[in-house]
Amino acid sequence: MRLLSWNIQWARGMDGRVDVARILKNIRRWGDFDIICLQEVAANFPGLPGSYGEDQIAELSAGLQDYTPIFGAAIDVPDGHGRRSLFGNAIFSRLPVGQIWRHLLPWQAELTTPSMQRVLVEAIVTTTIGSIRIMTTHLEYYSQRQRTIQIDAIRHLHNEACMMSQRKIIREEQGGSFEVFPRPEQAILCGDMNFPAAAPEYNQILAPFQRGTPNFYDTWSILNPGVPHSPTVGIHPVDFVDQPQCFDFIFVTEGLVKHLKTHQTDAMTDASDHQPVWIKLG
Repeated sequence: MRLLSWNIQWARGMDGRVDVARILKNIRRWGDFDIICLQEVAANFPGLPGSYGEDQIAELSAGLQDYTPIFGAAIDVPDGHGRRSLFGNAIFSRLPVGQIWRHLLPWQAELTTPSMQRVLVEAIVTTTIGSIRIMTTHLEYYSQRQRTIQIDAIRHLHNEACMMSQRKIIREEQGGSFEVFPRPEQAILCGDMNFPAAAPEYNQILAPFQRGTPNFYDTWSILNPGVPHSPTVGIHPVDFVDQPQCFDFIFVTEGLVKHLKTHQTDAMTDASDHQPVWIKLG
């Protein structure tokens, strides 16, 4: 199984031009992916620089016709003309998809710091190595406090999912809204975390769980122990980092570590202000 994670900055390249076709062209160039996780996907949001209000969910879906599209809006606001402007994260799966969740992450008031609502999109997919929960997110940039709270929430959701995986199926619930579908312990968490590997938030994600909940492991560090992360921001000039750093991570639970084969980054594309990362499990 090959999984790609990429913050596409609403398809806005370093040239300032919004071009969904360019995003799709790059994805195809990197190979054949079973799961594609994208952050900063927009629909009807002409206020974003370079955007003309295009429906990027529809355009990406049209270009990925063999995939099931799963979109989770972090921001859902009126555009002033009777429509909704949406901004969030998406998962595209070529594998069978089970239950889906869209978790709004905590957004606590900070009166002097910019911030925005964030979302974690979660979907169960069936792979050749078993069922896996795929989770993708985009954490707060401006506030470490917000990121810490959001990571706590993600860890809580992971722990709750693992506890739910042990729940017995009750026959009377079958076929109705109370039906419980399989929710595996093993998971992949990926996205734009908006912190470097040296930040305390990195260790917060990797901190051990209690009561048998499987821990998260950084796929780069598993395959490259002791080697600095390949940068995913700042390779091309941006105003939010002063040197190239890694903000984009893929974490897997311990049951998937033995299946991890590769972790790659494309350092060349300038179709976004972030570089894509991808892994192969087998």
